[in-house]
Amino acid sequence: MAQQGRAAPQGDRDPARRRNNGVSAGGALALHAARWPARKSYAAIDLGTNNCRLLIAKPSADGFVVVDAFSRIVRLGEGLSATGALSDAAIDRAISALSVCADKLRRRQVTLARSVATEACRRATNGQAFIERVYRETGIALDIISAQEEARLAVLGCHALLEPGDGPALIFDIGGGSTELVLVDSRGEAPRIIDWLSAPLGVVSLTESEAAESDDPQVRLRAYANMRARVAESFAPFAGRLPVGGGAARLLGTSGTVTTLASIHLDLPRYNRQLIDGLIVPIESMRGIARRLSGMTLEQRRALPSIGAERADLVVAGCAILEGILDIWPAARLGIADRGIREGILRCLMDQRL
Repeated sequence: MAQQGRAAPQGDRDPARRRNNGVSAGGALALHAARWPARKSYAAIDLGTNNCRLLIAKPSADGFVVVDAFSRIVRLGEGLSATGALSDAAIDRAISALSVCADKLRRRQVTLARSVATEACRRATNGQAFIERVYRETGIALDIISAQEEARLAVLGCHALLEPGDGPALIFDIGGGSTELVLVDSRGEAPRIIDWLSAPLGVVSLTESEAAESDDPQVRLRAYANMRARVAESFAPFAGRLPVGGGAARLLGTSGTVTTLASIHLDLPRYNRQLIDGLIVPIESMRGIARRLSGMTLEQRRALPSIGAERADLVVAGCAILEGILDIWPAARLGIADRGIREGILRCLMDQRL
């Protein structure tokens, strides 16, 4: 069931409001590093339904400097929709990735870290048992955060890339097991959360619930239409509360879906974060790419350098979710963020030392 509510807790205050305004070269939010007696290492781990991500950073005068990072697709939520539990194979993949993270934490002598788990662990009947096993085998203490906290951290991590403007803005994060939509008022020093939704549809869960792979183009077309319909139904209550009119709608997305489609928009031979993070893409281009991908076969998508084998089967579901968001928030442009929960965690950790 979708989780939603008005006036979620406000994020920490931050003067950063725009790309390259209060953002370091490493892509982090500006912080007052001069207040630290020493440059200590901080770390954030985000274990999602699809990915395991680590970021280790030190505060600097213009933000924070990333000293190490790690990302691996683990598909922790694979099969969860059918069984209600994390599979042994998925658990083994996640623990293998977390063991790499634990080694990096030790070698970088991290002073303070926070490690979070999201939708897959929230839903799984064996989620808590998995958390306990992770701690026994890696020493990493994962915190299963609420959907509301997940949305808050994502906003904290990427809101600096919002285009300036009046009226509320919509920030979204398409995950593996859920999608977070957050309506924010950005007129103050930090965005104030007005309303939010956590829909239980992500690229993994939606892919597993709809058989979209076929050599028949009509079957692929129907499958994509079914995905779009499910997304629209899930978003409907939130969409009914969104304001109508009031100026140009601002939209900012953070997820593998939007960064992948942005790479295709730029026709990149390989992924380049410096070109993607902070990019503004016309909505018409994103819709066109989404519909083109939804009509391709799995092998055709795998052949695209911006997608590759690991994401080829999931990107169509991501496109359906993205189009559902564009349907309810008619912006002309989409801001792309290659940052999110990990950066939000680091912001919180470092602010504790101010």
